[in-house]
Amino acid sequence: MTDFLPEAVRKGLEDARLAMLRRSSRLCVHDGDRIHRVLRLWDGGFSLLAEDAPNLRGFVDLYDGPKQIYQCLVVASHDEGSERIYDFKWHTAVADQPPADYAREADPPAALIPRLL
Repeated sequence: MTDFLPEAVRKGLEDARLAMLRRSSRLCVHDGDRIHRVLRLWDGGFSLLAEDAPNLRGFVDLYDGPKQIYQCLVVASHDEGSERIYDFKWHTAVADQPPADYAREADPPAALIPRLL
């Protein structure tokens, strides 16, 4: 159907789609001191707006608002239309508590009662 639309209408629809993606996403990538808004995220990577996107390679942090959700190793990027697509080599979820070397109880006690000797 888009083959029969005038060029101005197609460009307007693409601009509206990108504006909707920018507004709806809370995700952002932190590359050192720079912050870039993420348009889409999937298992193998993410996309940024091509006109604002740098050529990222290496370690980046992925945030959902103020909360860090992933630490990523970005290895490749390419452009698809108005988006720049970045691929992960790996991404690791960031834990909100330190790792433990024992099995945690499902419902730990709220407080311990001291033993009287």
